[in-house]
Formats: sequence, structure tokens, C-alpha cells
Amino acid sequence: MFTSISYEFHWESIYEYKQKFIDGFFMTIYISFFALILSLIIGVVFAYGQNSKIILFRFFSRFYIEIIRGTPLLVQILIFFYVFANNLGFDNRYIVGTVILAMFAGAYVSEIIRAGVKSIAKGQYESAKSLGFSPFQTYRYIIFPQAYKRILPPLTGQFASIIKDSSLLSIISISEFTMNAQEVNAYTYSTLESYIPLALGYLMLTYPISFWAKKLEEGMKD
Repeated sequence: MFTSISYEFHWESIYEYKQKFIDGFFMTIYISFFALILSLIIGVVFAYGQNSKIILFRFFSRFYIEIIRGTPLLVQILIFFYVFANNLGFDNRYIVGTVILAMFAGAYVSEIIRAGVKSIAKGQYESAKSLGFSPFQTYRYIIFPQAYKRILPPLTGQFASIIKDSSLLSIISISEFTMNAQEVNAYTYSTLESYIPLALGYLMLTYPISFWAKKLEEGMKD
């Protein structure tokens, strides 16, 4: 079947647009980095919120996580950008796109953190209480060090997903890697020549994270 496919590559047609690929590649790194940091903050806040004694905070945390996890990222991007951001006067699509991506990832990070903390045996809490530890000391010295080993591998996987999910921000004309590759394809009509470098670029960004996650898992088993 594949032997009947004939396609002539014309790499020279996209070479003159190499700067667009480079700019898009680094823009994806910038967006993903700041989205990663912000998603960690959001994740920690709402992981705490799900078990908060403040009823409204607990309800809002669970509502937020269910809404975010239950709807596609593409729909969230369109709604948040064209409905909320535009009406509130936020016209910087790069900042808005980063925040949307962070909010999406933050819901998953929150569940990862919550599950990791919840997996710690109740006896650990009771032991800390018997030693006179405050709640802060209990989490700081007993719970988090143990939960850290359990949540780090899935967190690294989520961080790789942030990089790949950033490609959807092209829908609101953010000049990241995917958007720039689409523009080069539109200019040159060289589809494979445009998207093969795109695929390799994302692989360059996500593979080190996946490799590191596997090493962490292997190290924690020792």
C-alpha cells in the first residue's frame, strides 16, 4: 500500500522560513514554562481547597476541577478568550493563552497532588499528632516528603502534556510552534515538509521529560 504513495520532498521551499520555526519553537517553550509554574500554584491551592473546612472554598474547588476536567481544552480556549477575556478588556492573547493553559493543567495537577497526599496512611497523621506536631509540621516533615515520591512521576507526565496542549493555542492566533508551521504550510503548500519538523520539535521538548520521569520511577523503586 505504501509503495504506491509518491511524494517528492522539497525542503528548500521551507528553508527560507526557518526563522518562523525557531521563533515558534521558543515561544512554545516560554508559554509552556510559565503555564507550568502557574499550574503548580493553582494545583496546590485547589488540592488544599478540596479538603478545606471552608465550605464555599471546598465547593468552588471541586466545581472548578469538574468543569475543567469535563470539558475539552479547545472549548475552554474559545470561551475564555472570546467571551471572558474580550469582555474584561484583556487583549494580550499570549498572557490569556498562558493562563488558560495553566488553568486547564492546574485542575489535573490538583488531582495528582490530592491523590498523592490522600494515599498516605492515616497512621502517619496519628503518629505526627502524638508527637505534638502542628498541622503545618505534619505536612511539611511527614506527609509531603512521602507524597512527593508518589506524585512526581505523574506530574512530569502532566508537564509534557502542557507542551503538547499548547499547540491548541494556535486557534486564537498565538504564534507558537504549531501556528507558525501552519503558516509556512499555507505559504509553501509543503505539508509534510512543514509538519515533520513540527513533530520532531515537540518530540525534542517532551522526550527529555518522559525520559526523566522514567528515571525517577526507576530510582524510587530502588
